[in-house]
Parts: sequence; structure tokens; C-alpha cells
Amino acid sequence: MTPDQYCEDKAAASGSSFYYSFRFLPADRRRAITALYAFCREVDDVVDDVVDPMVAQAKLGWWRQEVAHLFGGKPEHPVTRALAPHLLVYGLPQTEFEAIIDGMEMDLEFARYDRFDDLREYCHRVAGVVGRLAARIFGFQDAATLRYADELGLAFQLTNIIRDVGEDARRGRIYLPIEDLQRFGVTAADILAYRDSDEFTRLMAFQIERALYHYAHAWDLLPPRDRKTQRPGLMMAAIYRATLLEIGRDGPGRVLSQRLSLTPVFKLWLAWKTWTFGYRP
Repeated sequence: MTPDQYCEDKAAASGSSFYYSFRFLPADRRRAITALYAFCREVDDVVDDVVDPMVAQAKLGWWRQEVAHLFGGKPEHPVTRALAPHLLVYGLPQTEFEAIIDGMEMDLEFARYDRFDDLREYCHRVAGVVGRLAARIFGFQDAATLRYADELGLAFQLTNIIRDVGEDARRGRIYLPIEDLQRFGVTAADILAYRDSDEFTRLMAFQIERALYHYAHAWDLLPPRDRKTQRPGLMMAAIYRATLLEIGRDGPGRVLSQRLSLTPVFKLWLAWKTWTFGYRP
């Protein structure tokens, strides 16, 4: 199996919304973004699948070394070997790959975030930086597009947090800021016990509105001349935002017991619609 095929299989198996936007890219950019996605999946799986925090920390340390090997011209893993040809072509910085690993390490150190500003730093590392790398691969003329990509990554991660409240609780994690729980009268014990209530519904409605604001703000930050090249990111935005709206319609309390996902056909239709007709939140 070639490194590119390894990454392709990794992306396809995930069923992620990101995969649908890749299909519309030219071959070289598609290989680059698929390798980036596979890298993110590999390091994220370390945190999600490894029970012992010490083992997970060691594995992330290995990936940190592997990033150094990648930028030193000696990658070993299929994912880093697939990434290697694209580093100079798209100007992918080593510091941004290291920041992603920093974000994954935060999952080993923190199970709660006091304030939204604290959560925002986590989102920047695990999603905003990924957005910046993706924006480089998609191509841009205006450096302000990197600010858009970071903001869009924040919106994506907030959507993930909302969608995965119940799933994260089963791992003992609560990403919703403590200040928000206190504001709406919801306790950590309520979430860990999957206890739905009017207070929880109001809390989640607030989280959904916050995420929708960041989708709109990301769009405002995107320079008009880069909207065409950044369409793959906007396709993802259309899918993620639709997921968020569906959670609101379905009843926010249901995130405690199930993980909502759009059908593959609907995701593909949203991706095609955005590619063909454009996007606006």
C-alpha cells in the first residue's frame, strides 16, 4: 500500500464531512489535504483510543519526533511520507503541525475549561491551526484568509463539542465552559449523568448561537478574492453548519444520548451545491 492510499483509506473510513469536500479538488491538492486529514486523525486517535494517559503521552511524543523527522527529510510513517512532497509546495510550517500535537496534549491535561477564552485556545490548536494548514493547501492571495481559516476552525470545533456532549461525557470530558454551565444552572454531574432539563436545553441553545456567530464571522473575514480557492473549506462549513442547525431542530437535549450525523447523500449534495452555487451563512 502506498502512503497516499493509506491516507485515502484513513479518510474514507472516518466518514467525516471533510472527506466530501476533498472530492472536488485537483489531484495534487486532494492528496495533500487527505494526508493532512490523516495526520490529524492519527494524533486524535491517540487521545481517544489509548486508555493510559502515560502511554498516550508517549505516543504523542513519538508523533512530535516524527514531525521533526518529516521536516528533516526523513519521515517514517505512511502519513508523514505522504505529507513530505507537499511541505514546500504549499508552505506548510512545522510549528503548525506541532501546535496540533500541543492541542491533543491538552486533552490529556484538562477535562474541564473554566472560561470560553480557555476553550478557545484549545480550539485554535486542534482546529484553527488545521484550518490554516488547509487554507494554504487550497490556495490564497490575501494573508487575511488565514484569520478566516482560524475562525472557521473554531466554528467547526464548537460544532463538534455540541454534537459530542454525550459521547465526551462517557469519556469523562466536558468541553462546555464552566462559566456557561453556571450561568444556565447546569452542573457537571447533570451532564455526566446525561440528565436533560430545560436548563440544559437553554445552555445548548446558547452554544449553538455562539457557534453560528463564528460561522458568520469567518465568512466576514474571508477576502472576496479568495472565496473561489477556499471553496473546499466553505463546503465543509455548509455541512457542519447544517449539522448544527439540525441539532437545534432535533432538540439540543438529544446530544446527551445520541450523536447526530447527516446522511452521506445529504453531505454530498451540500458539498456539490456549495461548489456550484457558492456559500453564505
